[in-house]
Order: sequence, then structure tokens, then C-alpha cells
Amino acid sequence: MESLKNHARFIFVTGGVLSGIGKGVTTASIAKLLQFRGYKIRILKIDPYLNIDPGTMNPIEHGEVFVTDQTWVFKPVEGFEFKISEIDLDFGTYERFTGIEVHPSQNITSGQIYLSVILGERKGNYLGSTVQIIPHITDQIKQRIWDAAAQDPIPDVVLVEIGGTVGDIEAMPFLESVRQLAREVGRNRVAFVHVTLVPYMPSVGEFKTKPTQHSVRTLQGLGLQPDIVVCRAEKELTESAERKIALFCNIPENRVISNPDIPVIYQLPLSFEEQELGSIITTHLGLENRSAITDDWINTVKSFRNPKNTVTIAMPGKYTSLGDSYKSINEALFHASATLGTKVEIKWIETEERCDVECLVEDLAEVDGILLTPGFGKRGVEGMINAAAVSLDKKIPFLGICYGAQLGIVAFARHLMGWKGAHTTEVDSNSLFPVVDLMDEQKTTEDMGGTMRLGGHEVVLREESFLYQLYGTKNIRERFRHRYHLIERYVSRMAEKGLEIAAYDPSGTIINAVELTTHPFWIGVQYHPEFKSQPSKPHPLYLGLIKAGLDYKAMRES
Repeated sequence: MESLKNHARFIFVTGGVLSGIGKGVTTASIAKLLQFRGYKIRILKIDPYLNIDPGTMNPIEHGEVFVTDQTWVFKPVEGFEFKISEIDLDFGTYERFTGIEVHPSQNITSGQIYLSVILGERKGNYLGSTVQIIPHITDQIKQRIWDAAAQDPIPDVVLVEIGGTVGDIEAMPFLESVRQLAREVGRNRVAFVHVTLVPYMPSVGEFKTKPTQHSVRTLQGLGLQPDIVVCRAEKELTESAERKIALFCNIPENRVISNPDIPVIYQLPLSFEEQELGSIITTHLGLENRSAITDDWINTVKSFRNPKNTVTIAMPGKYTSLGDSYKSINEALFHASATLGTKVEIKWIETEERCDVECLVEDLAEVDGILLTPGFGKRGVEGMINAAAVSLDKKIPFLGICYGAQLGIVAFARHLMGWKGAHTTEVDSNSLFPVVDLMDEQKTTEDMGGTMRLGGHEVVLREESFLYQLYGTKNIRERFRHRYHLIERYVSRMAEKGLEIAAYDPSGTIINAVELTTHPFWIGVQYHPEFKSQPSKPHPLYLGLIKAGLDYKAMRES
């Protein structure tokens, strides 16, 4: 650890003015700049909320929950442990940009920190001391950062994104912790990057820098001087705006980095490279300023430009009011369509409002595919079931993900098997045909957080299945997040109408995927393939859906 402390370098990314301006993409892009130069990186994310993890949050409140392959057993003190595989959605961005699988311990929440200190106090770890934010909470935060930095392979640079907005009460202990850490390791081995919004006022034809000035002043009041200010704006900053920000934020002009709206987010590292941000950071941190090798990434970005075709994929669901609820799914669709020289347009359908078959037939008349979304609970379920029924009747390409797959089976049971009242027991515990029910090990579980079937699990494909053709291999590994599963005694009877089980778990007791042999493309999977999709390596299932959508569109328009 002492050697690590003598050589570690850190980049801390903070946000100002308002939330949702792209700290995660900025952090991932800076990591990519370092990867271009051959440096090993690790990214941490600090979330100031008091939840242990985001697993119990409504996606409309916080966006999607990203699921890791590995499960981390968090032990705040001896005798207490919590399994964590559910982390902040920004980690999906980190994985897609860097190609590096993250570990759940890289997501640090206030809940984890405070729980460790409070339970530690009860264990007697601080006998004789008054337990306080400083030093006990801040020491725990610093220890978590060091613990993550010390994991093999040891990174050259640790990037830490601090969630929320500077000035938030919840984030202050974290900002104080990184102030202390910067002093301890040496200011020449720490870079502070502040991401702010610079609004453009069309009425006067100029950028307004005052919000950025105030945000940086707040940061300075906490003892932190940004080394680089990344400015989010509608378009590229003018030189006068850059000069004003540099003057009032006490940084050189070349360290004011413009981050305008761009059509493809994967372009951002290249945009930063054009502004020499990679060289600025490596010089600041005392690293060798190596040449950036960007050819592969440039080719990846090019695949998103100038599409030759367009497909429309409908996404019926219950969290459609916030696009980030399905962030990884959206990106997986973009990856697959770009690889095929196609632009994907997503048609959101709020199934609580659009629930009748008649209106869904109208909504789905001009789409080329349906992705039935994951989720939980009763709200909007009948609309999702009816959307699956339309896909069966109209032969529209269909991919059901997790809850979407389960509700697709409910639709199949009702409309093709004639089992009136078929349902999942998550919604109707008295269903006459409970085609979806709690997994056996879940029936005695009382706690809701971190107790689902989570993380990476092996999946065994039937070699006769279409799914096997898509993957080209029998044994795969995918990420799961569910309590309920398909019940084989019902699903096996559906074979008479063409529904086949395409994949099991290695024990052969859990159905992991189904497909319909009488349909051009109708697949339901219990896992979340979107979490493994990358811009240069789209997931086979999403590629299959886009290809099927192109075929369906050609047939529909012929």
C-alpha cells in the first residue's frame, strides 16, 4: 500500500450548475484518452445517496440499475454482509468506453460509508472518540478509494467521479475527503476536472459564463481548485467565453475544454483529443506524454455515421418518461444498428396509458421490431402483455428482456394456448395458470435489497435452437437480475404451438431463454444482454433483432 501511495495518480471529476450534464461520459472519455496512450486505468463512482446500492430505486428516480458480472460481498464490520451486483448506470458508460469490466466495489455510496462507521462504533472501533464526519467518515471514504486503487492490476491512474452537484450537502464529506487525499499524495499527482453548463442565450447571441464562475467559486470555497473546466454547451464555445472562464476560474485558457452537443457520444474522446486534453492531463500528472493511438476508436465512431437504412424499434414499457431508465438497452440498439449501417429510431410506448390491443395495433403498425422492456410490479403490465400479443399476431420481430420475456410468455399463454387468466404471480398470486412464479430460493426471502438472482451466470444453449445460431456457441455467460422465472410445466406444454426452450442454466432447472419456431424472430431471455454490448462489439441478440427488423421492413414496404 505504501508503494501505491507513493506512485498513485488520481483524477477527480466534479459537476456544477446542475445534474445530468454528462460527468459520466466526460469521465469515461478522459479514461479513453489515457488508454489511447497505453496507460492502465480504473474508474470509481461516488454516489452521495444513503442507499447501500441503487437496486431498490425506481428507474424514473435514478435511471437504470447497471448489473455487474461479479458479485461483491460488502462487509461493513464483522458479522454483517451485503451482496452487491447492482450499481450506478454510469458504470455502463465506463464499460462501453473502456472495454473493462467493473467491480461492484468501485461504486461507493454514502450508505456504505455511514453504515461502516456507525456499525464500527457499535463494535467499539472508536472507543474513547466522539465519532464525527471529520475524521471518521472522511477517513472511511479515503480508505475505500485506496482499497479500490490497490486491486490488481494496479492502475496507473485512478479516476473518481463524484456524483451530484458541487454545493449539495450530501457530497461535502466526499469533497473534503478528496481535498485531504490530494494533500497527502501531492498536488502534482492529482488533477481536478470540473464539468459545468455554459448556457447559450439566443436573444443576445452569447454564452453566459456566470453559472460556471459561481460553481467554481463554490468549489474553491471547499478548498478545491479545478485544474481543467469542461464546458457543456449547445455548441462550441467562443474564444471570448473561454477567456472569461479561464480568467475567473484561475486556469490557463487551454484548460477550458469545450464539450458541445454531438450526435454520437463516442466521438467525445476524439473531440477532447483535438483540444489536446490528453497531453494536458499527462503533463499535469507527470506522466510520459506518449502518442495517442486512436485508429480503432476512429473506425468505431465512423460506423455510427452515414447510415444507409433506418429501422424503428418500439419499446413498450412503464418507465418511458426517462430515457435513462433503459440506457444500456438504448446503447445496445445503437451498437447493433451502427454495425449494420443502419440508424435505429426508438418509439417509446407508455403501457400504462396505451394498454388496449386496439390502440397498440395502431401504435405498432409502422414499427419494424418490438423490444419488450424489463421492470417490476403491476403498473403498465396489461399494455406490455397486449404489445407482445400484437407481435404474435402480426409476426413483428420481438425480443423480450427479463420481465419483458415473462410477460411475452403470459401473452402466449393467453392468446395462443387459450389459458384465460394466465399471469405472473408477481401481479396475480391467484392465477389459474401461473406461468411465471417466484424462484424457490426467493420464497423465503424477506429483504428486498441485493437478494435477487444477480450478476453473471452460465447459460447453456440448445444446439438446435435459433439462439445457438445467433451466438455460434453452446456455453455463454450473461448477467441476471430477477426473482421470478418461467415455470417449465407450463412452458413445456407450449411446444405444441411452436414455443421451444432455447437455454437453461447448467443445472437444467432454470429456463433462461425461449423462442418461437413459427415466427420469423420471437425470442425471450431471462438475462440482460444489453449489459455486455459495446460499440465495437454489439451483442448477438441485438444484432439479430436489427437484422430481423430490416427484413420485416422490406417485407412490409414491398
